[in-house]
Amino acid sequence: MELNLIQKIAVFALPVIFAITLHEAAHGYAALRFGDRTAQMLGRISVNPLRHIDPVGTILLPAITIMLGGILFGWAKPVPVNFNNLRNPKKDMLWVAAAGPAANLAMAVFWAAMIKLASLMTNSYSHPLALMGLAGVTINAILATLNLLPIPPLDGGRIAVSLLPPKWAYQLAQLEPYGLFILIALLATGLLGVIIGPLYQTMEQLLLHMFNIIP
Repeated sequence: MELNLIQKIAVFALPVIFAITLHEAAHGYAALRFGDRTAQMLGRISVNPLRHIDPVGTILLPAITIMLGGILFGWAKPVPVNFNNLRNPKKDMLWVAAAGPAANLAMAVFWAAMIKLASLMTNSYSHPLALMGLAGVTINAILATLNLLPIPPLDGGRIAVSLLPPKWAYQLAQLEPYGLFILIALLATGLLGVIIGPLYQTMEQLLLHMFNIIP
């Protein structure tokens, strides 16, 4: 069944908002665990989406990409992390960066479980819950794989900076001011979908298979 615009918004709203905002909260929590209290002092270690929402990146842009189709693209207000406060800045940067995609993977598992729950229900909520669950799996699979691209300031870029030898790490870190422009260029040319499409689709299929779900 093809959804109209209002139905699409109703199905995608919660998965999109929590996928983007809990991703950021996870960074703040990880930073706190490794010694940086910046996000905690600013109240950004929170599951309250209002503390993380960026009107353009969290609402407008995802809504446009959902309506037009293609790769979902968006962001929340970045959680501030002072890497100099981490106990071992270069090493701990990896875990702080990885916390965001890990949160998306956890949410993808949660939404897959919701699809399974919907398949066991026999009331009027089962179909909407299944649609929302499928949206949640897809959105979180996309955001997890997108953020693991080795392009600063994406999480994958920070992970790469953490793992590379100092000279190479420094050179990669110099790309950070241009990272967003690189992403927009990849999105505009369709290369972003070519790069991450097989990755997020494989993750999606594995999750559905894990719960024995036939889409």
